Amino acid sequence: MKMPFRPSSPSHAVDTHADVRMQPPPRARRRLLMLLPSLWAGPGLVAATDAFAQSAPSRDDAWVWAVQMPAWIERAGVREPLAAGTVLRVGDVVVTGASGRAQVRLAEGSGVKLGESGRLTVGDLRVTRGATTVVSGLLQVAQGAFRFTTAALQRVRSERDLKVRISTVTAGVRGTDLWGRGTAEREIVCLIEGSISVTRDGETPIQMSEPLSFYIAPVGAPALPVAAVDPKQLAQWASETDTVAGAGTAVQGGRWRVSVLRTADQDEALKSFDALRGAGFDARIRATRAGQDNGYDVGIGRLSSEAEARGLAARLAGLPGVGGQVSIGR
Repeated sequence: MKMPFRPSSPSHAVDTHADVRMQPPPRARRRLLMLLPSLWAGPGLVAATDAFAQSAPSRDDAWVWAVQMPAWIERAGVREPLAAGTVLRVGDVVVTGASGRAQVRLAEGSGVKLGESGRLTVGDLRVTRGATTVVSGLLQVAQGAFRFTTAALQRVRSERDLKVRISTVTAGVRGTDLWGRGTAEREIVCLIEGSISVTRDGETPIQMSEPLSFYIAPVGAPALPVAAVDPKQLAQWASETDTVAGAGTAVQGGRWRVSVLRTADQDEALKSFDALRGAGFDARIRATRAGQDNGYDVGIGRLSSEAEARGLAARLAGLPGVGGQVSIGR
């Protein structure tokens, strides 16, 4: 059995230059260091495997509340699986895959939902805190459906001066609820409640204040007149950004976990870890122990309920990196 790389004492955890002659090659050393926190702390502790997954303190400006995988975050040229609780910075890009969803919360209480095959960039974000919290800035949705929502109570206690950009169309957001989507054929903005200003490159801005109305801008043609939206159509659009019950949603503070592989082979564990994370699933490695032997448990955590864990286990079956016995637990 391959024994894990162990420093002589935990004090060497952050000192990777202590003795370069005794260390494995850089790539192997980086990956092995991902395992060390759990190996020192004992069985059951999830290893911290990336710098993106953070719990969101109360004063953060934007963070990921929920994720229906597969999904990723791109930051400074590095792509990692998106984790619930990730704090977002200006320049970050949230990406969802097929059947993926992501929900982002902003400091003043509003939220952004991103549907499957979507791409959301935090282009700019400024938060002013005082008697009321004011959020301003720019969110860019390069592709996919999105929904911006502000709870009624937060509309009183906070203010917004945000712009949401969908390709050539920009919606100015002030305390409102809207849905939008950009495709190769058209860009759509639907006002559910509140008021927005819609600006398309080269065209006169339009003010929208009538609830349940929508604006369509066909690619290569003038925008169509604002019209009322059919409730059935709105329900269908809304479903494109909502998480699907039982599909395996991870949330900030979620306590359920799916274990996809248990092995004593370090290389096998790392291959599973790499395969799942490359596919957009936030896999982590736990240390296990049987007698004097160390082992590894690869799994995905932060799931919101047992039903979500079971749903994710079903979705993962047969994927590269998933062993024969998938189990769930807390």
